[in-house]
Amino acid sequence: MINIVLFEPEIPGNTGNIMRTCVATNSVLHLIKPLGFSLDEKYIKRSGVNYIDKCKYYVYENIEEFFMKNKGEYFFLTRYGHKPLSNFQFKDIKDNIYLIFGKESTGIPREILKPYIDRCFRIPMSANVRALNLANCVAICTYEVLRQKNYEGLLFDEPHKSKTFIEDA
Repeated sequence: MINIVLFEPEIPGNTGNIMRTCVATNSVLHLIKPLGFSLDEKYIKRSGVNYIDKCKYYVYENIEEFFMKNKGEYFFLTRYGHKPLSNFQFKDIKDNIYLIFGKESTGIPREILKPYIDRCFRIPMSANVRALNLANCVAICTYEVLRQKNYEGLLFDEPHKSKTFIEDA
C-alpha cells in the first residue's frame, strides 16, 4: 500500500488536491500536526471536490507518534536528496510504502532526515525553479511508485463509458 505523509502542511488547497490524488490512487493520507489550517475549511473542500469523503486519512500530533504507529518503508522528498525517486525499486516491496513530504515553506527538518539519508530523493528540475507545488510533487511521486508496480489496483479504462465510445461517435 502507498501512504502519503504530509509533515506539517500549511496550505489547505494543496492538502485538498492531495486528498483527491489519494482517492484516485487508493493511497492513504497521513497528516502530521501542526496543520496550517482546519480540515473543515472550504479551501480543502473546494480543491478536493466531491472526493474528500472517500479519502482515508489519519492525523498525528507529531512525527514521533506517526513513526510509532506506522511501520514500513519510508522515503523522503527533500532538497537534500541527490537522486530521483525512479532510482528506488518499488516493484517488489511488500511492506507499506510511505512517501513523506515536508511543509511548503521549509520542508522536512534535517534532524528527521539524517537517519534516512539513503532514502532521500528529489525531483529533478532546472536551476530556474527552487521547488514545485506540493500537490504536484505528491502526484508525480505517487504515480512513479504506481508505474513501477504496473498501476496495481487501478483502472486502465474509463469506468463510466462504453469501451467502444470512440468508435460509436
